[in-house]
Amino acid sequence: MNTAGAPTTSAVVRTKPIMTMPQILLMNLGFFGIQYSFGMQQTAINPIYTFLGASHDQLPLLNLAGPVTGLLIQPIIGALSDRTWVEKGFFRGRRRPFFLIGAIGCAICLALFPFVWAVWMAVLLLWLLDASNNTAMEPYRAFIADRLPPAQLGKGFLAQSFFTGLGITLANLSLMFFQGVFGLGQSVGIPLWVYPAFLLGSVCSIATVLISVLSTPELEPTEKELAELRASKGGPGHFIAEIKDAIVDMPVEMRKLALVYLFQWYAMNIYWQYVSLSVSQSLYGTTDAHSEGYQLAVANTGVINGAYNIVTFCVAFGLVALARRLGAKWVHAIALWCATVGLLLFPQMPTLPLKVVAIVGLGIAWASIMGVPYIMIVRMVPSTRYGVYMGIVNMMIVIPMLIQTLTFGAIYKNLLGDNPNNAIMAAGILLGIAGLVMLWVKEPPIVRDIEPVGSGDETVTTKGA
Repeated sequence: MNTAGAPTTSAVVRTKPIMTMPQILLMNLGFFGIQYSFGMQQTAINPIYTFLGASHDQLPLLNLAGPVTGLLIQPIIGALSDRTWVEKGFFRGRRRPFFLIGAIGCAICLALFPFVWAVWMAVLLLWLLDASNNTAMEPYRAFIADRLPPAQLGKGFLAQSFFTGLGITLANLSLMFFQGVFGLGQSVGIPLWVYPAFLLGSVCSIATVLISVLSTPELEPTEKELAELRASKGGPGHFIAEIKDAIVDMPVEMRKLALVYLFQWYAMNIYWQYVSLSVSQSLYGTTDAHSEGYQLAVANTGVINGAYNIVTFCVAFGLVALARRLGAKWVHAIALWCATVGLLLFPQMPTLPLKVVAIVGLGIAWASIMGVPYIMIVRMVPSTRYGVYMGIVNMMIVIPMLIQTLTFGAIYKNLLGDNPNNAIMAAGILLGIAGLVMLWVKEPPIVRDIEPVGSGDETVTTKGA
């Protein structure tokens, strides 16, 4: 019900059928495969660089592919998918063509990755892998907004958090499993246990996306929507102009959220790049990539990253209830502060079990990062521009990561004493700052009432700000 005296607005929009929880989970299963691929990228790519002889201060620049491909590809894919409807064949749909093309690219790149023998080859393949990941992942956010009614959007986005945690967890744990099966590697080159971990990721990437797109059809556009799609014209320049217009029209609160993203994603990039080195330094007293201690640290890092992602999928749905009670911005701020505490303690922990305990805070934050801000964003932007604005949200992610790749190498070498433990603590401090900035964001009004008024329409009444 509307609060007395509060201004209201009403709009007639298309009715979207309520989905059961199993249907929501099945719809999001493809996100598991995409995030399994991302998990391999998180935990195994930087060790591969070090196995091939890259120096520690080079790691940020060697990861340039992620932010650059995200910056260039996701906004264009978002705008393009808003204006797409493939009418026939296996690729029928608006978002489905992009899911499938991206998943096929991920599967091929993951299968090839262990066979590289030089840093430049690993860098090139990472660019292709990131391009494929971005092609699949960006429309998935818009797919949730397309398919679910407003009352279920929270469940949809937190289901993605659940599968993010599950996919990355299994990817990380696969490293220790296969190391146990095949043993430690030779003193040079890529160890044998890396190969099956990547091949399993290749299978998961394509199989789960196929299950999702085959089991969850997209909503058919109306005749009016089809006519508008057919009438739309323009090449890449048009899409760039559309992205520019969306940035100009971006709501003020979304601009504030961009500042939160600056600190949180700069910090997450630091964590992923330096966590295995921090574990190796603090548990084994070495950062030598050819030592047995470092190989053990890489497997231990898989356990640690798996642990925080287990926390992620355990708490993801609980955050929905908390967001309703406390407000999404407070839930996100508190979650980020949990990560701050955990990362400040993490390098001081002298055993693997204690490090797992410390990383719980990051797992809570990661669940929030992957779901809670999107609950707010879909209330900030018009539904007809979900695709382009989800692409812009990804720009808010990758620009901080790009800044980090260009700046942190010098910071690490000159200000942090070339010490990976200091890098992890710096990431914790930045996440704490992001939590403080989150309190500056004014949360948009929540959809209060949804009343069907006829076939294909519903009235949405919202409480005024």
